[in-house]
Formats: sequence, C-alpha cells, structure tokens
Amino acid sequence: MGNSENLRKRLLANKQYSTGGIYSICSSNKTVLEASILQAKEDNSPLIVESTSNQVNQFGGYTGMQAADFAAYIDKLAQSLGFPFEKVVLGGDHLGPNVWQGEKAESAMEKAEVLVKSCVKAGYKKIHLDASMFCLDDAGDRSKPLADEITAERTARLCKACEDAANEFNFIAAGDKPLYIIGTEVPIPGGSKEKEAFIQPTSPQSVKNTLGTMEGAFIKAGLEDAWERVIAVVVQPGVEFGDDHIFYYDRQKALGLSRALDNSPLVFEAHSTDYQTGQSLKQMVEDHFCILKVGPALSYAYREALFSLAKIENELSFKIASPSNLEETAEKVMLEFIPNYWEKYYYGTEEEKRFARKFSLSDRIRYYWPHRQLAAAVEKLLGNLSYAGIPLTLVSQYMPHLVMPLCEGKIGKSPYDLVIAHIRCVLDFYSFSCGFKNI
Repeated sequence: MGNSENLRKRLLANKQYSTGGIYSICSSNKTVLEASILQAKEDNSPLIVESTSNQVNQFGGYTGMQAADFAAYIDKLAQSLGFPFEKVVLGGDHLGPNVWQGEKAESAMEKAEVLVKSCVKAGYKKIHLDASMFCLDDAGDRSKPLADEITAERTARLCKACEDAANEFNFIAAGDKPLYIIGTEVPIPGGSKEKEAFIQPTSPQSVKNTLGTMEGAFIKAGLEDAWERVIAVVVQPGVEFGDDHIFYYDRQKALGLSRALDNSPLVFEAHSTDYQTGQSLKQMVEDHFCILKVGPALSYAYREALFSLAKIENELSFKIASPSNLEETAEKVMLEFIPNYWEKYYYGTEEEKRFARKFSLSDRIRYYWPHRQLAAAVEKLLGNLSYAGIPLTLVSQYMPHLVMPLCEGKIGKSPYDLVIAHIRCVLDFYSFSCGFKNI
C-alpha cells in the first residue's frame, strides 16, 4: 500500500461502492505514532502518516526535523514494531507558503518550492498543495479568500517543483509518482477559535470553480500528467471542533456537496474529523469524504491517558518515594516556555485559560510533550507505576473502558500498554469507518 497506485485504487473503489476509505495520521508524537502503527499491523491495513509545513520543513519546523528526518523517524518506528515500511504512505499536509505568510509572495513561494521538493525527495507520496493564504504583498480583501486564479497559479507552480524533484530522482514508475490533493476551503488547523452556530459545508459550485480553475492552471503549466494524479479535493463537510465544542457531521446538510464529484474520479479529503462519532465517520466515508484526517484527537487521548495515570500515581503515593508531578510540570512548562503555542488560542479569565491548557479539545499541550522537563516527568511517571504496579481496581476507577480488554489479555499490563490501548480506542473508530476492522 506504500505504492501510491494502490492508494489510488482504494479511493476509486470508494467512488464505485461507497465503502472503504483511508485515515491519515497527522502527528509527530512518538506514542501516537506507535499506537497507529500497531493498529495498522493488527488490521493488516496501510498507514498514512503526514507532516505539516510548520511541523517539518527545510528549517526544521517546530519538531526540528526536515522531511528526510521525518521519513527516517517513521521508518525506524515501523521497523521497531515489525511493520513493513512499504505499507506506510508518507504525506505532506498544507504544503505551501503558509509558514512564510509574513514575507513577500515571491520569497514565500521560493521557500515553499524548496519544501515540496524536499518532501518528494524524502519519499512522500501524498502531497496536499495549499497556496490559499495571503502573503505580505498580496492585494485584496483579507477577510475573503485569496483569488482563485492566484491560488491556482501558485498551486501549479508548487506541483511543477514536485514533478521536477520526482524526475530528478527517477521516480518514473507509475506507482511511484506523487499523488496530489488540492483545495482551498481548509478548516483552521487545530480547531476553530469561535463558537459558530453552524458550520456551512462547501458549496457544490465552489468545488466546481476550484476544479475548473486548478485544471486550467495545471494545463497552462504543462502539468497534464500531474493533473491525472490529483486524487482528492479538500472541502468543509460541516465538521469542526473548538476548545469545548464539536460540530458533528450531518449528511443531510452535506448532501449537495457529497454529490458534487459524481462525474469525477476524485474523492473528498476531510480535515478536522477529530472527535467525530463512529457513525459520523462511517457516513462520511460512505458519502465519499473518504480521506479522514485526524491528529489532535489522538494526542488528546495521549494526554488523557497520562493524566489518568497521574491520578493513579497519586493514589499509590504510599509506594512511591518521588512522584512525577506530571500535571504541575505540564502547567509550568506551558507558562514558562514558548507560551505562544497556546496564548493566542485560549481566552477568558486566568482560571479559564488554566482549564483550557489542560483540557481544551484543540490540545495545544501537544506542542510541549517533547520539552526536556515534561518528557522527564512522563518517563518518571511510567517508571514509578512500573515499579509500584497498577492494581486492577485503579484501572477500573480511572480507565474503566480498559478493564475488560485487560482481563481478557487483549492488552498489556504496563503503564505504556495502557496509554497505547487508550489511544487505540480512538483509532478503532477510524479503522472501522474505513472498513479495516469490525467493532
């Protein structure tokens, strides 16, 4: 399935039978990725893992990794868990000038070209080209989207850079060429900041306009062959989440949109599907929103599991000489180190912001787990509980959904095993919705 042609075949099958989708992991969290690999291994399914342009780029992004580093990181994790790297599809999300919006358009686009080339050279096969944002010297009303013609021209320019990189590295076999995702109506990464009354799905006419403008730009740039490898368009199907609210999929409100590609081989890619119900996800796949992107819901589950283990550690304080103080350390790190990862997103009183730092669905805490102090607290927490042992009664109290799988021997007993199992509770919904397993 690492072969991009096999991915394409699965999406085409969805168009024919309205079943079978694919979910895509948008996270660099090591434990989240390990849980995802184990899920795919058990399901005998492919695995798509994507990095965003601000997460991984030629300057390191916030992870400190370039595209080749990220590819090697995923390869190493897959090998360590006995999962064939050939079944992994690497993807790039929001690849374009997003990180460099504060620069003039030409400078931002030059950097974006370097970025997409580096992704293709590193073996990324699924490329979301996103040039929908204003740059410093772009004219126009910034309360409205950037003009379709400008977005399309820049998208084609980025695609040309990808194709040049593929040809340079002799990725000439049909199954090796990059596949492209286009589309400009992208939900805000990490969730919305406001509590809207309703999330309006993309209009069918908007989809038609996007495809027409994009195809024209690709043909003008001599990219007819690449256009044949555009597999999906990003739209807003009416799903979103914020700090403490979720907009669930309503297939009746998305009915017109879901039929907008009836005469096209393309499918829809849905971003911000985090926290949707299993039924919602299944209906989305049936309605051809069959590439499901998920990220914060998985790192949120990671946070939930660790905080539950911290409660268990507190109950076992009579066995533990030096506690991890995980929650206190997390709060300290978020306040003292790089607060811009959360302070632009959380509003209200100091108490409300404190609450959001811990429990917001947008999960801004995910940026802080690699910090030295917090990573040490996590390691200490897991070590303390491994030494003390976790009584079944405390699993029942703080992670009750894991008691039966634990008693049946379906999951391991270690603190790490419990964290993995909790994350996989989220992954189960995606696996089921995409047709990889039954629940």
